[in-house]
Amino acid sequence: MAPSDRGLKGSRLDSFIRRLEAQRACLDWAAAAIVDVPGVVLELGLGNGRTYDHLRSRLSSTREIFAFDRQVAAHPACIPDAGHLLVGDFRETVPAFAARYGAAAALVHADIGSGDEAATAALAHWLGPALVPLLVADALVLCDQALRAAGLVLQPLPRGVPADRYFIYRRAR
Repeated sequence: MAPSDRGLKGSRLDSFIRRLEAQRACLDWAAAAIVDVPGVVLELGLGNGRTYDHLRSRLSSTREIFAFDRQVAAHPACIPDAGHLLVGDFRETVPAFAARYGAAAALVHADIGSGDEAATAALAHWLGPALVPLLVADALVLCDQALRAAGLVLQPLPRGVPADRYFIYRRAR
């Protein structure tokens, strides 16, 4: 259960719905917030493709979107073309992207939580510092986990999103 769900009544389905509502609110806020920030969009954790599809519906006319995942399991309509899909462990694909493109991202959405709390915590610990070299000035990082890295500044959440449900960071100048 997410820390923001403590004290709330309801089922796991209710918690899932609250998570998706928070995710959508953060993605919509971020899409508007990066209008004047140049760069591509990175989706870390393609999963079934829902958030990739949401970002694509909001940003594909103005942004290239690259998706990363360990393996492809998305709905066929939500799988990027081969040039925009990086398959493999994030610890390999993220540094490879950084080596090829450098600081190119205006927005990173990272949905990295899994049922394994220790593995999720270890990935989040690694991910924060790994993302910083990919980010242009004023870029945003949205994540379902807390990240810690020099150069990432925690931002307020959109109205209605409970604390600790999602995290937004801005790349310091």
